[in-house]
This record gives sequence, structure tokens and C-alpha cells, in this order.
Amino acid sequence: MTKPVLYDYFRSSAAYRVRIALNLKGIDYESVPVNLAEGAQKEAGYRARNPQGFVPMLEMEGQRLTQSLAIIDWLDATVPEPRLVPADPADRAHAMALALAIASDIHPLNNLRVLKYLGGPLGQDEETRNAWYAHWIAEGFAALEMLAAARASRFLFGDAPGIADVCLVPQMFNARRFAVPLDDFPTLLRADAEACQLGAFAAAHPDKVASVGAAR
Repeated sequence: MTKPVLYDYFRSSAAYRVRIALNLKGIDYESVPVNLAEGAQKEAGYRARNPQGFVPMLEMEGQRLTQSLAIIDWLDATVPEPRLVPADPADRAHAMALALAIASDIHPLNNLRVLKYLGGPLGQDEETRNAWYAHWIAEGFAALEMLAAARASRFLFGDAPGIADVCLVPQMFNARRFAVPLDDFPTLLRADAEACQLGAFAAAHPDKVASVGAAR
């Protein structure tokens, strides 16, 4: 069986989610770096594989899969254990709401192409861009804290890591990179700390991925 190939960038939070999911599923994969900072995602060879020119992209079992949550959904359907999205409809809706509060409401406003547009065509300086970044994380985390707090357990939802934690941990990494204060989000901090103790999360950390890539 051909080893799955993940087209990846170490600091992409969307790619970080998929690395965590693959690790939780126990799937060994090959990582192919796509340097977003240098514009490699726009090169013709990559765009031929992924017309959106984003990461992650996963090639597995003859499929060419894009969009992190779609990839995770496919992994849950094809490698059922451990489940990352609950089977119960009400629990599934809650877990997906937590995940989408990050993946749809926070992350798109703060990804690299948005920051580059703010700093390029819109002429915003670094201080202004950082303030933009911090604002959307703080606003999004405030809502997420309220949404999660009532039903959180060891992890953001339940006693085992799931899709909400897979989305949370990369976003917490981003928040710390930009020195966003986090003391007002105790539920998020607790879930993040629990998840980061697990090998599947630790092995997917950008610092770990960058160091492995540098050693190759």
C-alpha cells in the first residue's frame, strides 16, 4: 500500500489539524513541504494538483483531498477508530459547532494571505496587522469559551480528543505566537493543555515538524 502524502506547511494551522488527525488515527504518512511564505502554493505544478493552491492536501487511497475539515471527515469515514466526530447527531452538531467557530470564524480572517493583503495593497503596518490578528482571536475565543464551557470535560468536548481539540490546539499556538492574552479562556486553556500532553498532538507541533524538515 502506498504511503499517504500530505502536502504541508509547518505553520499552517489547517495543515496542523490534519497532522494531528493522521497521528490520532495512527496513519504513517509522508510530508511534502509547500512553503507558503515563498509562494510555492501558487506554482503551476502544485496548482495542477490543488486548484485552490492551499494546504493541506492529502493524497491517500487514490484520493486527492483538500480542506482540512473535509479531510478529517473522510478519515473518520475510512479509518473509524478513534472517532474524531461523534456519531450521535446532537453531539456531532455541538462538536462541529466548536470546530467551525475556529475553522470558519477565526482562522480565515487571520491566515497568511489575509495578512499579506493587509500589509501589501492596503498598506497596513505590522502593529496594525498584529492588532487585527489579536482582535479576531480574542473575539472568537470569547464566544468559543461560552459555547464550550457548559459541556467541556477533559477535552473541549468529552473525555477523548476530537475534532474540536484538533482545531483548538493549532489556534492556541497561533494566539501565543502573536502574544494574545489567554487568561480569560480557562476552558480553552485546560483543553489545550490536556491535548498537548498526547503524543499525537506533540508530534504535529510546528516546531517538531520544522526540526524534522531541517534534518532531512
